[in-house]
Amino acid sequence: MRLIRAELFKVRTTSIWWIMGIILLPLYAASLGFNWLQSYALVTGQADAEGGPGSAEAQVEAVAQPINIATNMYTTGQYMGVLIVLLLSAIIVTSEFFHLTATTTFLVTPRREAVILAKFGAAIIVSLLVWALTTLLNLALVPLIMDALNIPSMIGEAAVWRSIGLNALAFLLWSVLGVGLGVLIRSQLAATLILGIVYTIGTTIFQIIFALLTQYVAEWIENLQVLVPTTASALMLSGTELPGNPPRWVGAAVLIGYALVAGIVGTLITKRRDIS
Repeated sequence: MRLIRAELFKVRTTSIWWIMGIILLPLYAASLGFNWLQSYALVTGQADAEGGPGSAEAQVEAVAQPINIATNMYTTGQYMGVLIVLLLSAIIVTSEFFHLTATTTFLVTPRREAVILAKFGAAIIVSLLVWALTTLLNLALVPLIMDALNIPSMIGEAAVWRSIGLNALAFLLWSVLGVGLGVLIRSQLAATLILGIVYTIGTTIFQIIFALLTQYVAEWIENLQVLVPTTASALMLSGTELPGNPPRWVGAAVLIGYALVAGIVGTLITKRRDIS
């Protein structure tokens, strides 16, 4: 716990945490507005898939169910919130090299695995704080939006609270992934740019690639989209099983797998790599 407190102190004493906080709030507001418009389109039937493949129509019908609209609304902010957590978690590692404190850190604590585990712990705490902030905002604002959509708040539904809990797990796993990737990249500027670009633009590129492969090669390739971490996150939060998609647990398993690999590789690399 002493090392984790030290890592959290490093985060608090730099400007990066409040800069990320300032960035998070407008991104959350934009996400809330987008989800509101998307839910309105589903409720009013403006988001139908008539003329498309049968599976597409079934997916739209499933997503338009009140419980799925509710789980989507009550986990608003995950996409951009997870991006903030990913970057902050990587910076917890890369800041050591940016501020030239890595050597001192590992001299004070020669057991490198203890240091990297403390960084994982600090990143997890930060991720859960971001999750708690977005969740509290959702619990306050989403019932008002649901009322405007003429849908019950669904706040008492088990599926809603399951999605909120799985959302916390997603934030936690992305924080572990961020620390692991921070160990690999090391440069703070490079980590911020690479992870930000891959997370946002890369997700869209992968979606286009899978759509083309599904259309022109084989329909079963569509199920492989769950291997994209952001898609896995979204899948595990759905209120019900969605037609044409793998089960929710597959999304959770994929994300856990990425986090485990990043955590183990990050720890091993830190133990063996020269620190200068």
